[in-house]
Amino acid sequence: MPYISIERIITARDYINDNVNKPETFSGLIFFLLSVKNKKLDGRYLEADMAKFCDFADKAFYLKDIQQNYSSKTWYALLSSDWLQSILTVYLKGKKLKVNNLLISLFWYRECDSLDKLVEEFKRNIGNEVFDFLFNYETENVHISPIVCTRADLFARYSGDSNYTIKFGNTFLAKQASDLSGAPFGQTLYSSQEIKKTISVFDFDFIDKFNLGINSKQYFDLDVGELRLSKPFILLAGISGTGKTRFVREQAKASGSLSETYCLTSVRPDWHEPSDLLGYISRLSGKTEYITTDVLNFIAKAWKALVDAGLDIKPQVIEGYGERLCVCGNFSQLENIPPFWLCLDEMNLAPVEQYFADYLSVLETREWHWNDKTFKYLTDPLLKPSIFIQIQNSTEFRQQLGFEGSQYDEVWEAFSKFGLGIPFNLLVAGTVNMDETTHGFSRKVIDRALSFDFGEFFPNIFHEYFQSNIKNKTLSYPIWSYVSLSALPEIDQDGTKTVTFLDAVNKLLDNTPFKLAYRALNELLLAVVSQSPTSDKDLLAVWDDFLMCKVLPRIEGDGDKLVNTQSEDSLLKQLVILLEQEFSKFEDSSASDTQNIDRPDLLREFREDENDIINVPCRSLAKLKWMQIRLENSGFTSFWP
Repeated sequence: MPYISIERIITARDYINDNVNKPETFSGLIFFLLSVKNKKLDGRYLEADMAKFCDFADKAFYLKDIQQNYSSKTWYALLSSDWLQSILTVYLKGKKLKVNNLLISLFWYRECDSLDKLVEEFKRNIGNEVFDFLFNYETENVHISPIVCTRADLFARYSGDSNYTIKFGNTFLAKQASDLSGAPFGQTLYSSQEIKKTISVFDFDFIDKFNLGINSKQYFDLDVGELRLSKPFILLAGISGTGKTRFVREQAKASGSLSETYCLTSVRPDWHEPSDLLGYISRLSGKTEYITTDVLNFIAKAWKALVDAGLDIKPQVIEGYGERLCVCGNFSQLENIPPFWLCLDEMNLAPVEQYFADYLSVLETREWHWNDKTFKYLTDPLLKPSIFIQIQNSTEFRQQLGFEGSQYDEVWEAFSKFGLGIPFNLLVAGTVNMDETTHGFSRKVIDRALSFDFGEFFPNIFHEYFQSNIKNKTLSYPIWSYVSLSALPEIDQDGTKTVTFLDAVNKLLDNTPFKLAYRALNELLLAVVSQSPTSDKDLLAVWDDFLMCKVLPRIEGDGDKLVNTQSEDSLLKQLVILLEQEFSKFEDSSASDTQNIDRPDLLREFREDENDIINVPCRSLAKLKWMQIRLENSGFTSFWP
């Protein structure tokens, strides 16, 4: 079997000694990165298996054959934001290291007919980004020996005496290489002041110890093909025939079980109260019974999916709330819980504020509480406990809602005591046509929904009717209800960019009926967390879509209404000027055209190459200009097509 010759091992060690500052500490850092078993905080918070670390250290630097069993131990570390640059500057003297010599120095004992396989293994384990930043590799024909270079051979070559742990300067230590408190490979990782600029190492989980609560998307490995909405209620507005209802159906199909996760309900013009949607108590038969609806049965089905996924649905005493019904689980369980899509077709054929009032109110009571990767979800009831108390035959009601199995005994008892709320996996999509036969939306409804101008977000392109290379992304339910600083992505880690932007918009809305409040800011920050932008252009796209979904739908009226005290120009013109100024900051400094500012499409992607980005013009600018033309032509304008 081929092995690396002793001559090549010696030259490799000499190279590391000459080209690496504090090579023992650097070697320990490499071993630590190779021993990582879990990552958080976007890959910067590491959990390392120190038994594996010790094995690496002894095999590389302890020149005595022993049988060693290492105790199980985990160390935790936080990498600085510029840790790679810090390693390059502090330890590699500003130059990439020839990885050939590093691998031969650290893994000289391995069977090796070619360095290529060892390099590929190392690159795969340490990560492409780290490898490309710190190392380069030149193919070489290593000096091969038919026999292994033993520890005794190296020990004799370096004239070892009574100590067996060898350093790169060819001196020996009394401590065994795997000694985490004495040998420099592990000990300097936590004791060296210099290395703290790169990595802070602890022998305990300090995130758990200090209850720092990682509760943001950037720390979760979300399915890249799935996009979390910031709200569970969306309005799809557009002219008839654009595919709004089909869009909802296709989203439900993505779950793989359309019959289970999709409910189409046609709204009737005579709906005027919540009972039309959720059912009602009847005493016509001589007994008190509940008349259910398809919508209520579908909500119950969504609740059953949570029980079937193994989530705990039980009462808990929560500080400030008293005893509440909580849904408890962990992030990994969410991967097996698909969204349940309730499609309210022609939603505004009846006045939404009337028949949908209960849902709109309870919608704002949803709360998510995250602690690392475990969560609690709370919501007020749609069906209050008093309804359960009044029903005489609760067994029949339970069967109507589909909770007849014994596995649902506990959750049914909980519903009877606390009521039936909105399950977090329920998404409500209302299709909307704006014409003389339909009702408009008050700001109460708009403020609680994500309003999509369907033709702008999901355009019908006639020339792509038979074959389109573009597909819609799969949407899923939100998993946050409020935003903390720790949840924000690195591109706007303290939220300053987003808050400043919305504040500038809101100043123009001052002294108008369209002024925004804290709810709008929270929902914009939720959108930032949900989309997790990684570049300025991604952040611009989040802002642009938020304006289209949450701000512009609120604006309507004639020339007298669309003014503020800051200018004689209409509010629409002022917003155009502001947005062109704000959005142009994200353009190339050499670009002079503010009329066509492009940004990534966050809701669609290419079928063939999902890594390619679809760029579209800023939608809010185009919509504002369209609304202004409409105002000038007819004396009145609104967002709706």
